[in-house]
Amino acid sequence: MTDLRKLVIDDIEIDVDPRLTLLQACEQAGVQIPRFCYHERLSIAGNCRMCLIEVVGGPPKPAASCAMQVKDLRPGPEGQPSVIKTKSPMVKKAREGVMEFLLINHPLDCPICDQGGECDLQDQAMAYGVDFSRYREPKRAAVDMDLGPLVATCMTRCISCTRCVRFITEVAGVPEMGQTGRGEDSEITSYLGRMLTSEMQGNVIDLCPVGALTSKPYAFTARPWELKKTESIDVMDALGSNVRLDAKGREVMRIIPRNHDGVNEEWLADRSRFVWDGLRRQRLDRPYVRKGGRLVPATWGEAFEAVAAAAKGKKVAGLIGDLVPTEAAFALKLLVGGLGGTVECRTDGAALPAGNRGGYAGTASIADIDGAKGIVLIGTNPRVEAPVLNARIRKAWTNGATIGLVGEAVDLTYPYDHLGTGRDTLQRLVGEERDDSVRDAPTLAIVGQGALTGEDGAAVLAAVQAFCAASGSKLLVLHTAASRVGAMDLGCVTEGGIDAALGADVILNLGADEIDVPAGAFVVYQGSHGDRGAHRADVVLPGAAWVEEPGIFVNTEGRPQMANRAGFPPGEARENWAILRALSAALGKTLPFDSLAELRANRNEPLEALALVDSVEPADQKLMQRRELLALRLAVLGGNVDRARKAAERLFGLRLDANTQVQLAQQMHQLGMHELAEAVLGRARRRSGNDPNALANLMAQYQRQDRMEEALQVAYQIMRRSPQRSR
Repeated sequence: MTDLRKLVIDDIEIDVDPRLTLLQACEQAGVQIPRFCYHERLSIAGNCRMCLIEVVGGPPKPAASCAMQVKDLRPGPEGQPSVIKTKSPMVKKAREGVMEFLLINHPLDCPICDQGGECDLQDQAMAYGVDFSRYREPKRAAVDMDLGPLVATCMTRCISCTRCVRFITEVAGVPEMGQTGRGEDSEITSYLGRMLTSEMQGNVIDLCPVGALTSKPYAFTARPWELKKTESIDVMDALGSNVRLDAKGREVMRIIPRNHDGVNEEWLADRSRFVWDGLRRQRLDRPYVRKGGRLVPATWGEAFEAVAAAAKGKKVAGLIGDLVPTEAAFALKLLVGGLGGTVECRTDGAALPAGNRGGYAGTASIADIDGAKGIVLIGTNPRVEAPVLNARIRKAWTNGATIGLVGEAVDLTYPYDHLGTGRDTLQRLVGEERDDSVRDAPTLAIVGQGALTGEDGAAVLAAVQAFCAASGSKLLVLHTAASRVGAMDLGCVTEGGIDAALGADVILNLGADEIDVPAGAFVVYQGSHGDRGAHRADVVLPGAAWVEEPGIFVNTEGRPQMANRAGFPPGEARENWAILRALSAALGKTLPFDSLAELRANRNEPLEALALVDSVEPADQKLMQRRELLALRLAVLGGNVDRARKAAERLFGLRLDANTQVQLAQQMHQLGMHELAEAVLGRARRRSGNDPNALANLMAQYQRQDRMEEALQVAYQIMRRSPQRSR
């Protein structure tokens, strides 16, 4: 561990890591340092000079705190800690001079600037600047760039902090911006005047400390103080980026990222940032019933009656789309299950194993990417499927990680080794011998949905898991649907997959627009937009969009997160869980809840992990067995034999420790599963090893069954394993 250094910052004594910059050390001491060019996730530029401080005994001029580290300071003549002043007259005068310099060519058009009210330059000019300027010459004007349809420019406001240049180059990995010229002629521009092509270009809007780069779709529509802010979750991919929804009235005006180091850091993909525009268009705001080959408006009662008449005595199945919260998925599962049908969430045909969380959620977290020394991408293009995750992989590459790709060669913004395209490549990787140094290094395999779809999807997943076992790698399954992991957790699967589900007579389609329902079936579509699913439907039930109802989504690593409501659905549209509750009453299968709180209580009983919002439950064996044991215990206490048997069977397939296996065997005997219980006890005896506690529990279990011969054998084993204890 690095030895700490003692500093005195504005009479505050503090111990800090010598690798920190002076700016970071000041922040640890609770002292705020103004800055423009510095950003903790970008390289240090040191060109705005706003972060000047005074180092006592150091240079006879203010020092840039962002570009100097603690280890660069020298102690006093008798070893005294270094002294830093941030409020001295020298610092105050220096900051006022820097601010006066920055405002020389700034147009001061705050009343019409979209950054007004959220502008760092505005705030710091009031806090650290002066109320006059000695500059009397004409201001410089700069030509605005055309960066495309997303980012608006007003380069006269630019202060050359180069945040945008560093982000596009270092994080996005697409070096399309730079700085040219010297002195007054210096300017930020795009390469050869081209538009930006990065999938994350919108982040430069947040990074710009002035109004030089703003959101073009949002321009001149609202002021920040007019907006209602709601913290929520992005659902445009399965990453689950943390976002803030800004709404004016009942209309979402913009979406900006929130910081979450374990998920998206502070970045956001463009499709997530600008998707708010689609919330206004092609919305379903009233029920429809197909009559004479055409969808005609209807009342809720007429729509429910049509569904009840069609579903009477028929085989029913449910489909779960990509943007469905876990509450609505659970309500649909209960409703369809009460009608004798099943629900399917794998609408793309991916071979995700039901009941095996390690197979559909993986065994790694998103944060594991940062420390990985080797990453293998299998059947995925993260630049398209999850741009923010791709930026994280790029960061791992910059830290020395090696990247391998199995699949079609694409531009990922970082170099990689193209290992092959066919399934034989995985078999070759599994068969390769690896030494202990490779196995001990933190490695990660990321498998995409493209590798799991198709007839051999299950074989591919098995090969990937075999590769992870052979190489000592963790597994991260990169999903493309925000609802997929949560629906898999709830058991929304049909034996035979999507093909079996589409064979039903009546299909309750909950927002699944990415699939063509064959002719012949009676389709009830419930969703927010009139997309492909609504055009195929016989009955349309208008539901709320993801920003219009509270719900929990589970991201690709298995982290439940809360999406909050920023507005209300239009017209007669209702929250999805409420529609399903009302429909269940019309079908004579009334669901056992009348509120969202009651629904969540019912949902969390079989799967308590969904109640642990924003906590990752990794799919490692210990946490999986804890979850299943709790479900087993609840089922046994509640007398639900079927649920208990399913939980016991899932536990039987896990690699449990000896103590847990003894507990499982006891529960299985109570359920009448004697053969499986004996198999579990045999496993426990073989895995007990030198653990005297496990052997003691095993002996006690044999004694409770009056199997004294086996109990004596285990007792002798304990005595042999623990000679000191036996003496």
